[in-house]
Amino acid sequence: MSDSTVNDTRKNELLSSEVEHVDITSFDARPIIDSMGKMSFTSRDLARATGIYNQMLADKDCTIFLVIAGSTSAGGCMDLYAELIRSNMVDCVVATGATIVDMDFFEGLGHKHYQALEVPDDDTLRSLYIDRIYDTYIDEEKLQDCDFTINKLANSLEHRGYSSREFIKEMGKYLVEHGKKDNSLVKLAYEHDVPIFCPAFVDSSAGFGLVKHQVDQMEKGESYMMIDAVADFRELTDIKIRGGESGLLMVGGGVPKNFIQDTVVCAEILGHEDVSVHKYAVQITVADVRDGACSSSTLQEAASWGKVNTGIEQMVFAEAGSVMPLLASDAYHRGHWKMRDKRRWAKLFDKS
Repeated sequence: MSDSTVNDTRKNELLSSEVEHVDITSFDARPIIDSMGKMSFTSRDLARATGIYNQMLADKDCTIFLVIAGSTSAGGCMDLYAELIRSNMVDCVVATGATIVDMDFFEGLGHKHYQALEVPDDDTLRSLYIDRIYDTYIDEEKLQDCDFTINKLANSLEHRGYSSREFIKEMGKYLVEHGKKDNSLVKLAYEHDVPIFCPAFVDSSAGFGLVKHQVDQMEKGESYMMIDAVADFRELTDIKIRGGESGLLMVGGGVPKNFIQDTVVCAEILGHEDVSVHKYAVQITVADVRDGACSSSTLQEAASWGKVNTGIEQMVFAEAGSVMPLLASDAYHRGHWKMRDKRRWAKLFDKS
């Protein structure tokens, strides 16, 4: 038996158990959340956070921002986030490039994430072109298909500056026409006019495809497209200015967390002193608060910067994959989303 056959067999063994994404519509978490509200510690924090999210949904004047960092999409929450879009439970998304490209767009193209039933030496994984996120596997050869699809998409567009929102809209359009999965956040956001922003977009699989696009264009002496990070900030701030009251549902922290919070300050810099701080805020994180990092900084701390209201906020220190299904299922089954108007903020940027 050849080495390549042995390697193929071993790779197939390791990539044999697909991650199955949780379906928040299939179970009703309300009794669990109600019980947790009568407990203490993280259970009570989660119940209060869920209550705040339900307040956002019931507030007819509130624009809700879903903020995602970390790897929960790869770990089983991908359909959860998609359902929040489908059911009009969020109005705008701010996320890492990995969440949007390496995970959601990747699966939208028909690829999968896999449970690691065992974790051999990582050098062995590298020899088999398997990437590892803790106990989750990704086929690197399939991920390269994602890179080259982004490259192909960039080549097809007018060569100019694009905000990440504008480029991700094109990704959603591509999935509508060529995708293999209906339950994609990127695809559903395109269909429901929910804008997605990635403030560090090229720190992802998209970066490889876009770099190749630019290098190829430069070698031909021709113009190329680029991601305009300033436009990201301007457009997201414009939504905050026009959206009025706002609420943040944040999974993890990092750049997406700071980016959305900074819109309040940016609006003030632009002369909109009447723009209010984010009225509601929930953050789920396992980051340690003692190192001064943004990911773990409390929402109370954000109030000192003039970003978040201290009255209606809740930190939940827990691994998000274990608590987001409960929070989202509770909110889905309480049904406040059924009374919300669709905001369709993506249409704000449609050219007349």
